[in-house]
Amino acid sequence: MDSLITAAARALAAGDPLGALKRVALRDDAPALALRGIAMAQLGDLVRAKTLLRSAARAFGPKEAVARARCIVAEAEIALASRDLGWPAKALDAARATLEEHGDRVNAAHARYLEVRRLLLIGRLDEAERMLAELDPTPFPPASRAAHQLVVAGIAIRRLRTKAARAALARATRAARQACIPALLAEVESASLILNTPAARLIDRGGEQLLMLDEVEALLASEAFVVDACRNVVRQCRTVISLATRPVLFALARALGEAWPGDVPRDVLLTRAFGAKLADESHRARLRVEIGRLRTMLRKLTGVSATKRGFRLAPRRAGEVVVLAQPVEEEHAAVLAFLADGESWSSSALALALGTSQRTVQRALDSLAEAGKVQSFGRARARRWITPPVPGFTTTLLLPAPLPID
Repeated sequence: MDSLITAAARALAAGDPLGALKRVALRDDAPALALRGIAMAQLGDLVRAKTLLRSAARAFGPKEAVARARCIVAEAEIALASRDLGWPAKALDAARATLEEHGDRVNAAHARYLEVRRLLLIGRLDEAERMLAELDPTPFPPASRAAHQLVVAGIAIRRLRTKAARAALARATRAARQACIPALLAEVESASLILNTPAARLIDRGGEQLLMLDEVEALLASEAFVVDACRNVVRQCRTVISLATRPVLFALARALGEAWPGDVPRDVLLTRAFGAKLADESHRARLRVEIGRLRTMLRKLTGVSATKRGFRLAPRRAGEVVVLAQPVEEEHAAVLAFLADGESWSSSALALALGTSQRTVQRALDSLAEAGKVQSFGRARARRWITPPVPGFTTTLLLPAPLPID
């Protein structure tokens, strides 16, 4: 193998993109183009990186299937880093199969990690967990082991298993230190911040307090009757009743939960559920109908009693009723939550992750942009959205093995 290509590959594996560019910046052969693409991606120029990797994939000959597959894996990671979630998953799957067929287990595993990370972003946790279970990180180099543990932690955090998440992040930290890649260590530290950042807001008897993730986990495992405004469900212990598709019923449940053990006047319920400022008899009739539906939905956990002023919750077993809300609530909080990861998102990727239409997401982004809470760059299909101020891209590309072929 060309000594400069080998040295550049080793520099990239050690997290030194500038050192790699010093060796291959002026070369246009296929291995050099591939390494330049990876280096540019690590430096944050994802558009240029994608162009270089595509050029490299075309430049590799028909007998260099492994090299082309590695280019596809690198391009897929750039797509993930730039939140291009519509990138063709079949191409990545084919590249992974090629790498496995030719014995490149490390890069094949890396391709699998990319698939799992994409599933995590769009909320398909069961698929991500099944796919991850097929991988044993023990024989892999430190960078790959760190990537594995980051995915394990990501699943555990979303499953509200904070103890498992902390253990996985501790293993990821050790592996990242062994890899001696500063950007990888920074990614692990950034992931660890989630466990030390308020994850929700508890509303209880008129008071509010912020909760960490482990406190949320303890609350949901308790005997308390919880109106969960983060997921639009009502739960107690293992019984979970979803009201995600019944916004009026959830609005009523939340209002009753916030007022417990007191009651809520009918005019307040009309305002919370229907936005009615001046209620007439038709509104009151509709309220009675919706309260009846709420009683039916929640009959396993609580009753809804009528009072002189309005209605109140009457839990059957729970001694406490609380409301769990997002730390900050506003009209487009879900969009801002995804943008808070510091990466740039396209409206199509946000729509895919949120499970809604792209038009709805675009309206939300336009509204947030008018308020100065988000900003965009690029045009048309290349348009990306971020939260200001612009910090620059901090993407870590984990390519654990040199790209060129021996």
